[in-house]
Amino acid sequence: MCNLKMYFPRSVLLLAAGLISFSAAAQTAPEAENSSWYRSAKNKIEKILDEGDLSLNLSGYAHHGRGTYTAERIAELNERAWGLGFTKALRDDKDNEELVYGMVISDSHFKPMPMAGYAYQWMKPIGSNWEVGAGYTISLLSRTDYFSGIPFPVPLPVASIGTKNTKLMAAYVPRLSQNKGNGDVLLLFVRIDLK
Repeated sequence: MCNLKMYFPRSVLLLAAGLISFSAAAQTAPEAENSSWYRSAKNKIEKILDEGDLSLNLSGYAHHGRGTYTAERIAELNERAWGLGFTKALRDDKDNEELVYGMVISDSHFKPMPMAGYAYQWMKPIGSNWEVGAGYTISLLSRTDYFSGIPFPVPLPVASIGTKNTKLMAAYVPRLSQNKGNGDVLLLFVRIDLK
């Protein structure tokens, strides 16, 4: 079976683990490596990578809010956010989901947007085989139109519906300001287990 570690550098995933804690910005690098939050986050990410189930992520649609963008602007934007990635998912003792992922999608301006991160979803069964989930993600992503392509952290809400093996997932970028044309984007992708 494929090993996620060979697709995404461990250092990027460990950096994403550091984003789990809000205290990360207050500590210097040498202090961070010896701190309990860093060790805890690192152990959590390594456990997910070692024990989690591997999934394939296929993205294909990004909906830009019609009240935030003009019709002319929407016509210029890419809503076919094609992309590919992998996830390692692990269920905790409450049957909720923890994820470590890496993906590259086509952004709103038709440019590649790589991302890697951690997500947590509270899961609720509906019916015998179906479930819904809602939670958050903390991602490092790189865009050509922000920070000259330097990766930056982004916390976002996530949700899903499907079975334990296949899910339609969504992440939402809220409106970033009162100006039109900022944020208000819903990204949809499918996650398919490879086990």
